[in-house]
Amino acid sequence: MSQQLINHSPDLKRLRDEGYEIEVRGGYLLIHHIPFVDQNRQIKYGVLVSTLTLSSNNRTAAPDNHVIHFIGDNPCGVDGTIITAIQHSNADAVLNHQITVNRSFSNKPAAGYPNYYEKVKRYVDIISAPAKYLDLSVTEKTFKVIADIGNETVFQYIDTNSSRANIEVINARLERQKIAIIGLGGTGAYILDMVAKTPVKEIHLYDGDSFDQHNAFRSPGAASMNDLNENPRKADYYQRLYSNMHKYIHVHDYYVKKENLQELDQMDYVFVCVDKNAARKIITDYLVSVGVAFSDVGLGVNVVDDKLIGAVRVTSATRDKNDHLPLRIFSEDSDNNEYATNIQIAELNALNAIFAILKWKKISGIYVDLENEHHSSYSIGVSKIFNEDVTA
Repeated sequence: MSQQLINHSPDLKRLRDEGYEIEVRGGYLLIHHIPFVDQNRQIKYGVLVSTLTLSSNNRTAAPDNHVIHFIGDNPCGVDGTIITAIQHSNADAVLNHQITVNRSFSNKPAAGYPNYYEKVKRYVDIISAPAKYLDLSVTEKTFKVIADIGNETVFQYIDTNSSRANIEVINARLERQKIAIIGLGGTGAYILDMVAKTPVKEIHLYDGDSFDQHNAFRSPGAASMNDLNENPRKADYYQRLYSNMHKYIHVHDYYVKKENLQELDQMDYVFVCVDKNAARKIITDYLVSVGVAFSDVGLGVNVVDDKLIGAVRVTSATRDKNDHLPLRIFSEDSDNNEYATNIQIAELNALNAIFAILKWKKISGIYVDLENEHHSSYSIGVSKIFNEDVTA
C-alpha cells in the first residue's frame, strides 16, 4: 500500500525521485536523514514527521496543517543558537506505537502548503541550511535503496528507475507474463539479466548444465573463484544471483525434452537459447502447436584471415505469425549453417540478447514496431541489420 500511495501521489513520488528518504508509516509521512546543526555546532541527522491526508486510498490530498514534527535535537544556526523562528513545541509526543517525536515546528506560508513536496522541502531548507553551510557535502537526498517490505511488487526493492522516467504504466504491460529462458549459455544469461529488471510475474530457468570457468567469460557479471569452485548448476547459479533483484525466479536444472515440453504450456513468452538444431526444432514446433510466442536466438562467428566474422540473429513467432519458421529453423545440424559455430564472445552474446529483448518488448506493446519483422540478423562485418519475414 505505501508504495502504491507514493507512486500515485505526484508530491510523494517527486520527493522519492529526487532522492529524499521517505517512508509512509500508518497515517504519517517520515522523511529520514535530515541534516542539522546542534547546539555544539556538530552536524547531526534527524527525521521529519508529518500527518498524512489522503483524498483516496492511494493518493494524497493537500496537507491538513502546516505543523511538522521532528525526531532529534533542536536545529540550530551555524553559531549553535536554536532556530527560534520555527519553534512550536519542545515536548515529546507519542504519535502511535511506532513513532515518538521530540518536538514540532511551525512555518506557515500565506496560502498554506499545496502539497507534501512543498511542505517537506520548505522545512528541510530551513533546518538543513546551516549544516550545508558548514559542510558542502551534506545532503538530505540519499537515494537510499527502498526495500519492498510490503511485498507489493515482484522486486526485492522498488523500481525507482521506471518511476523517475514516468514509464511505469508502459512497463506494467509485462506484469502478468510468465517467461521461460531455455538455455543459460552466454546469450540466455544476458536475456535473464534484462528480464530480471522487468516486472514480469515469473521467470523460469531451464538448463541442465553446470556453470564452468569458460562460462564466466561470456556471461554478465563477474563470477568469483569461490563460485566456480562450487561448480554450481547454471540454473541455480543464476537464480541465486538474480534473486537479489527479482523475487520469482524458478529453477529447472534439466534440459527441455519431449518428455517435459508440456511445462511450457503455462508460459506467455519463451526465449529459446540452445545451440543444437534438433533441440531447437522440437521446442519451437511445440511452442507453435500450443500458441506460445517465442524468440529463438542464434550466433555464428568464424575466423577469417585472423579476424572474426559472423552474424547474430533473432527469429520470433507468435500465434498469428509462424509460417516463416520452416525456412529459418532446421532439424539437423550442418557445417553450412552460418549460426552453427560455437565461438561465443560476451559482446555478441549481449547484442544477441538485446535484439531478442527488444523484439519481445515490441510484441508486448512496450516499443513501437514499424517493421513487424519476425527474423532479424545483424552482420558484424558491414554493421547492418537485415529484417525479414515481415507482417503487414
